[in-house]
Amino acid sequence: MKKNKVISADEAIALIRDGDVVTTTGFVQSCIPEALHAALEKRFVDSGAPRDLTLIMTAGAGDSKGLGTGRLHHDGLLRRVIAANFGRMPKVAQAAQENKILGYNLPQGVISQLYRACAAGQPGLFTKVGLKTYVDPRHGGGRVNTVTQDDIVKLVEVDGEEWLFYTATKIDVAFIRGTSADPSGNLCMAKEALTLDNLAQAMAARNNGGIVIAQVERIVEQGSIKPKDVRVPGMLIDCVVVAEPEQHRMNYGVMHDAALAGEIRVPVTGIRRMALSERKIIARRASFELPPNGVVNLGVGAPEGISAVAAEEQVTPYITLTTEAGAVGGVLASGSSFGAATNADCIIDQNQMFDFYDGGGLDMTCLGMAECDGDGNVNTSRFGGRLNGCGGFINISQNARKVVFAGTFTSGGLVTKVEEGRLRIVQEGRSRKFVKQVEQNTFSGPFAKERMQPVLYVTERCVFHLTQAGLELIEVAPGIDIGRDILAHMDFMPVIENPILMDPRIFRDEPMELLADLLNLNLAERVSYDKERNLLFVNLEGWQVRAKGDIDALRQVLETACLKAGQRVNSVVNHDGFRIPESLYDDYAEMIEYLCAYHYLTTTRYATSAFLRLKMQEALSRRGLAPHIFERKEEAHAFLEHEERRALTASAA
Repeated sequence: MKKNKVISADEAIALIRDGDVVTTTGFVQSCIPEALHAALEKRFVDSGAPRDLTLIMTAGAGDSKGLGTGRLHHDGLLRRVIAANFGRMPKVAQAAQENKILGYNLPQGVISQLYRACAAGQPGLFTKVGLKTYVDPRHGGGRVNTVTQDDIVKLVEVDGEEWLFYTATKIDVAFIRGTSADPSGNLCMAKEALTLDNLAQAMAARNNGGIVIAQVERIVEQGSIKPKDVRVPGMLIDCVVVAEPEQHRMNYGVMHDAALAGEIRVPVTGIRRMALSERKIIARRASFELPPNGVVNLGVGAPEGISAVAAEEQVTPYITLTTEAGAVGGVLASGSSFGAATNADCIIDQNQMFDFYDGGGLDMTCLGMAECDGDGNVNTSRFGGRLNGCGGFINISQNARKVVFAGTFTSGGLVTKVEEGRLRIVQEGRSRKFVKQVEQNTFSGPFAKERMQPVLYVTERCVFHLTQAGLELIEVAPGIDIGRDILAHMDFMPVIENPILMDPRIFRDEPMELLADLLNLNLAERVSYDKERNLLFVNLEGWQVRAKGDIDALRQVLETACLKAGQRVNSVVNHDGFRIPESLYDDYAEMIEYLCAYHYLTTTRYATSAFLRLKMQEALSRRGLAPHIFERKEEAHAFLEHEERRALTASAA
């Protein structure tokens, strides 16, 4: 006869011993086993036991006001914390900052994947995630205070490449959560918004000889859960605790939402349009970077607005939005439901999502930024005297094919106003974000440059681009004065060549027709042909290459124009404000080589950006093509006229 594993929360918590390593589930405010946290807090307050626990948690799990892991702040309850996020448990963070407990702040994906290493009896995890950031042992090893001395992150070299090795910490107790369980402990998650790492955490504790405590909403008849609906088998679970409804909310702001749980699909056409504030300006500008048919991750804060803009501009069907918590597709939720999605295509485990992210699966991410310096380093983990933690930021930012950092230019009291398509700073923020040196390095600009990773920094008043020379100012909002509104509020001088105006559509309270831009539907309008001079003019001013598919679209448009001309043509290309990732210069040069071989008599181009001219020259020269790229339009046309005269002279002779 199978054992009935259903017991009270107090009985389950009584099994925890002094010094145990405890892991718990939850993501921001969702899927938190609140009844177990509450029972652990009550036992300690009443009896002073258990003491000196180690808490391991992946994402932040609490409301920042004392719920979730915030309940575990009492002196003596915790001895050590290994977490990706401390912001959701501020009193625990304070204890760490005051050297009262040991603490490590590691990347969320690393902790998530370490559960699997523990379950498999492996010593730890090899990964490049965290290199050149504060997690790198050369820069602190993720330790959050001076009392923490042990190294749990090591720098190793394999076949001449640098890697980080994260030591796995064996787990004694796992708190997990589901919707229903049968008396044997078979667990389903039908009404949960996410599945997170429940299975891996349970395996990690079980295989270490520890205990697994599952919080559920209800007990169902033995064997009534379909095998494929069981997300954690009963053989891994020791105790099942039925929680009161208030302690088993979907999240702290929502009792239950069937659409977030994937039980139903609901219409989403009624999403409210954002007001034209600085938040929407930032989201609109960042939306121009969205890769059609690409996979995207959006961070909390300003980046969340991209989801609303994408819906407003009817772009959502052409991108796949994801969250590190495991949601794929649908409309990403915000607020207390952040991490989940309405009408998601599927929900996968958190560690599986980080496998996908770490392997380069993300085409783009948009993340927030608290501080940024002239080398392009970004800090989101520790600033202003506050230990917040990196969350999934390091995994995501380091491995996405394109990174967009988004946030207001200053913070704390910033007031802006849009008037007749121009931005005005009514009141400047009290705190600067663009500082001489970031307090903590959560994203390494130099490491991104080594790997030719495209990185943008989008604010309401300007846009910066990471170059080999540092941060370059490339766009300025209409109405903004560079000296008064930008440089006066930075602690360093960015590279300034020829910044252009941000797209004026961003500052008009009407649809931007963004979809046409992203799908290159208007690309043909950038090409014109002068039959009398046999001249093809290609105006790529302000156009950007997001992916190789954009180059293919341009090739098709240009080839169509050349075939229509009925002969080989002379071409002039305007590259002012043109942007292309360094990794795609060779593909762009290959297109030019093809056109020169089959359609062009002569070709010349111009760009005010010295960096663009240099990279274009290098790419074309590698293919044996004469670059013919000038700084000014007049020089390009003068060269073309010279070539025409030379051709006429040669034909006359």
